[in-house]
Amino acid sequence: MDEQPKSIWKKSWKGRSAFLIWLVFFVITFLVMAIIGLVTNAPKHPPYPLAISILGAVVASVVLGVWLLIRWLCCRRNFKRFLFGVACFATLIALFYAEEDWRGKHDWEKFKREWEAKGEHFDFASVVPPPVPDDQNFAMAPVVASCYAARLGKNGNRLKSYNSNVVNRLDFDLGDLDLFTNGIGNWAKGTTSNLKIYQAQYRELAAKTNLFVVPPTPQSPAADVLLALGKYDSTVEELRQASQLPQCRFPLNYDTECPANILLPQLAALKSSSQLLKLRALAELQDGQSDKALADVKLSLRLADSIHTEPFIISHLVRIAMSQITLQPMYEGLAEHRWSDAQLIALDAELAKLDFLADSKVSMRGEMGLQSGIIDYLRKNPDQIPNLLEMFGGQTDPQNFHPPVSFKIFFHLIPSGWFDQNRLRLARISVEFYLTMADEVQRTASPDSVRRADAAFEQEIFHKNPYNILARVLSVSPGAVTKKFAYGQASMGLARTAIALERHRLAHGEFPESLDVLAPQFIAKVPHDVIGGGPLKYRRTRDGQFVLYSVGWNEKDDGGVVVYKKVTSTDVDRDQGDWVWRYPAKVD
Repeated sequence: MDEQPKSIWKKSWKGRSAFLIWLVFFVITFLVMAIIGLVTNAPKHPPYPLAISILGAVVASVVLGVWLLIRWLCCRRNFKRFLFGVACFATLIALFYAEEDWRGKHDWEKFKREWEAKGEHFDFASVVPPPVPDDQNFAMAPVVASCYAARLGKNGNRLKSYNSNVVNRLDFDLGDLDLFTNGIGNWAKGTTSNLKIYQAQYRELAAKTNLFVVPPTPQSPAADVLLALGKYDSTVEELRQASQLPQCRFPLNYDTECPANILLPQLAALKSSSQLLKLRALAELQDGQSDKALADVKLSLRLADSIHTEPFIISHLVRIAMSQITLQPMYEGLAEHRWSDAQLIALDAELAKLDFLADSKVSMRGEMGLQSGIIDYLRKNPDQIPNLLEMFGGQTDPQNFHPPVSFKIFFHLIPSGWFDQNRLRLARISVEFYLTMADEVQRTASPDSVRRADAAFEQEIFHKNPYNILARVLSVSPGAVTKKFAYGQASMGLARTAIALERHRLAHGEFPESLDVLAPQFIAKVPHDVIGGGPLKYRRTRDGQFVLYSVGWNEKDDGGVVVYKKVTSTDVDRDQGDWVWRYPAKVD
């Protein structure tokens, strides 16, 4: 009896037969892609034929592999082996997930218990400021609310569409912003302002537009600037009245599922207000209206204080920037001897309220809470991880970023324990290193501690792995942030000491030989250098002025020398040289 032909699934496909099958699928794929290339006018140069050749080889290999696997499974014994292998593999995967989830949770809970016993908190709710009654809330005053009402509701929820009926009254047009570089002085460089540049600009704009009002005949630069800015007088007065309210809490949506989605439109508006108040105060000082200048300086500091409870580093960095803006009219009033003793006492009282070293810890803890909230959100919504990576990676509009479906599937497969491991790394670096960089008791900041903390963090994230991928993205370079807080506090110390020196000059007709004679008559206690904790450096100069400085971030006494960045040659390099308070050699 003749042997029956074997089934196609049982027939042997080895050697030459297998190669022929592979070759058939290769030729089919190559021809299909070539035809598509002709129809779509694909490039004819070598890369395209090479590409479809590689694609044909891959497709043929995959098809042959699948064919051979199916043939192999047609054998009952092989099929049983396959099922057993699948079961073992599934068990290994289950054990892997169980182990990773347990280890991540165990490590995080152990760390959390240890540090919560020391008073630390890591959840976002712990850093949210308490509610404030509307009738006591500066942020609810109509003039202030105008800066966010077009985008946010009173509960902080983002409006579905921009409300174009709301006019942001804190969006001040001061003219060419480049003039803040060219016309406004810089206390860190020892320069004063030239309001003639603003006077010329406002007169030029008035001849072409109705943006600013100027007199027919030029007055003094200060008078012309004040007249041009008079269009904002009513807004400033409303701000001044609102600033009398005792508390402030902007209606931010702290209850949102993802803290990264919290909008902060008030920051730009408050900084813009400080720019206006600075220009007004400078003009008022030059116009002999020091009382009005003092009122504007105090209002600017009140605006900066309005966001001091917000648990965001960016909010505190804006506060520091606003304080630097406000220092300029103080500096010029001191340089030109325009402040009275009573006004100097009032200025010192305002600056004494600022404690950026303590604020650095508030913001660092706020950042830990923010990071923890974001990680909790990503654990529940892993498909949003690519969007968050784009957001923190600098994508301008992450909502328009649409990652491939494969990305979303991949992130859904991440073990839960990996989220805990990332949170652990962020929190550990913060509490063990970054929270110790500024000493709010000793009133010092340590550049060396910052360098060691940055090195530890770099070591933590140097090798990419699942335990630090989110930590790498969500970290905000706390070392660089700490330097800004230290500079902000050092600036306040220099300004307060300069105020005390001016009070001594008013009382005795000259600046003292030493800072030791200032306390307690002219200041309760002379601030020390934030860097290192030693006394501020001080010496009188031959022209009857003085040089006052901190040794700066390089922790070296450079003799009161200001160093400029090599790239721009006009910006102060805060990493090099000293942080100096010095008046121009000649004061008009």
